[in-house]
Amino acid sequence: MGIHDFLYKNPELPSRAVAVYFYLEDRANAKGECWPSIKRIAEELKLSESTIRRALSDLRKANLITTRQRYRPNGGKSSLCYKIKGKGGYQKWQQFMVLV
Repeated sequence: MGIHDFLYKNPELPSRAVAVYFYLEDRANAKGECWPSIKRIAEELKLSESTIRRALSDLRKANLITTRQRYRPNGGKSSLCYKIKGKGGYQKWQQFMVLV
């Protein structure tokens, strides 16, 4: 049983969502948070921005991530903060990495 089985075995989760989940997980800090822009995610995954938005929606519906709007000091919007929730996959991965 792998630490990401909750992703692989979810028939409702499209491949775009799995790719974006792994991207966010890879960039998350120790709290499971990261804040890349949609444009950056799209460029690095070689997908369109609209595909990234759909994938993020898929992940929110599956309760695998939460998002929070971030703001600049002048009050303008910044990129979203993504929090990895998963089914313990991120925490198990972190524990595994400590052991390696």
